[in-house]
Amino acid sequence: MESVLIVSAGDKARQVLLELARLSGLCSSASVTSCSDARRLLLESGFDLIIINTPLPDEFGHDFAVMAAESSGAGVILVVKAEMADEISQKVEDAGVFVVEKPINRQMFFQSVKLVGAARRRLQGLKNENVKLKHKIEEIRMVDRAKCLLIQHQNLTEAQAHRYIEKQAMDRRLSRREIAQSILDTYEE
Repeated sequence: MESVLIVSAGDKARQVLLELARLSGLCSSASVTSCSDARRLLLESGFDLIIINTPLPDEFGHDFAVMAAESSGAGVILVVKAEMADEISQKVEDAGVFVVEKPINRQMFFQSVKLVGAARRRLQGLKNENVKLKHKIEEIRMVDRAKCLLIQHQNLTEAQAHRYIEKQAMDRRLSRREIAQSILDTYEE
């Protein structure tokens, strides 16, 4: 993780969180004093980690934490008073928000940052895999549509149509997707 957004109403708490973030190896930091400012900043640029020190002047902060976790790829740490931690945790844990109790223990903070970073990297890997699978499914659908057109217009069997697409891809040094697209362009006009 490289960039962090600190959302904290108090100057002293914000400075402590910025220093802890720096010591955790987070490179660039930004800080704001309210959820509305944080929402605007989140629209303008992306962050790897968002640390929210509750309560904030315009709202408590847990709703913003959930929104940030669900709408961005950032890891989110919500800092709350110890007596409220369990209650708030139940509200935000399904969104993947990590709750840290006040007063902040330095070691616990560093471990939280590492856990959130690991979870974020794992989630990003799953998202990338999901995108690859969607592209593969789309390619399979496109090739199947092209095979259907070959069967319909060239009177080929399914196996012959499949072989035709494979052979064209090898002979022309193109992907099956590109061959299927050219077949679709030819017959769907």
